[in-house]
Amino acid sequence: MRIAIDTMGGDAGPAAAVQGAAAAVLARPGLQADLFGPGDRLSDELKNLPRHLAAAGSHLSVHHAPSLIRQDQRPTDALRRGGETSMAMMLKHVAARGSVAGVSAGNTGALMALARRELGTVADIPRPAICTAIPTRGDGRCYLLDLGANVDVSAGRLVDFARMGEVMARHVDGIAAPRVALLNVGSEGTKGSNAVREADALLAEVDALNYIGFVEGDGIFAGLADVVVCDGFVGNAVLKASEGLARMLIERVQATFDSHWSSRLVGMLARPALRRLKSELDPVRYNGASLLGLDGIVIKSHGSADATGFSYAVLRAAQEVSRDLPARLALELGGRN
Repeated sequence: MRIAIDTMGGDAGPAAAVQGAAAAVLARPGLQADLFGPGDRLSDELKNLPRHLAAAGSHLSVHHAPSLIRQDQRPTDALRRGGETSMAMMLKHVAARGSVAGVSAGNTGALMALARRELGTVADIPRPAICTAIPTRGDGRCYLLDLGANVDVSAGRLVDFARMGEVMARHVDGIAAPRVALLNVGSEGTKGSNAVREADALLAEVDALNYIGFVEGDGIFAGLADVVVCDGFVGNAVLKASEGLARMLIERVQATFDSHWSSRLVGMLARPALRRLKSELDPVRYNGASLLGLDGIVIKSHGSADATGFSYAVLRAAQEVSRDLPARLALELGGRN
């Protein structure tokens, strides 16, 4: 299995992407990665891999891409002038079946536009949605979409999101009948925007969905649903707020234990539990958002991801490949109304 990597999109440059790809290759036997970026720079990164990752070098291939897409670059400009960039060349490689999936930490808008042009969409989906899993009560997780690709959406698009998220949860996570909900400001049928209320009525008529109605923001983290649907503006705000809250809580707990000698003693005893809590809540563990609806697999890594975070995104891509997610979406959404 070969995964194509845009190494130049992240905030930290190619080091995090190269080392993250190396870690993923070592974690999953049979996985290989095609690295896109300036050839000399990537060759240097491979030569300087940390000792514990050095064995992955033979499974990583360099593909020269002389330029990159900036984080502030407009998608329209990327479409016109981005042909020689690491992102565009990575996506062309996926489209040509040189690799079975692509991963990038770059400009989200440009990635969406270029991926849609190179790969197309399944089942006449007009525009892909960004979807990721977030932690919930009891070691669970919930898929949230859309996360920013579609800011102003119709009821029909919300229904598409629900169906794509349900397919993801069922085939990737193995949930027999995922609970699907619409994010709203209340549980009453009179609340919410016109699009949300109309989508509620439409989803209630889809027999194939285990639709449970509206859920409020706290219900996401309580684990009330396996898939929660909203427009991209709301979804992005929820995601970023949850990431910030998780980091703040961890820092507050650590600061409380460090504030006094007696607290430090308790903190030493509680250190294993604190490490476990940090691991469970760390957004890095859930890095890797899917561009659902493409006729191919593309994963968006967080721009600030370190090597560990980037490796999760690569492994997420491999997991979706093993479940043949685009084919599942094409089959199950092809007959939608």
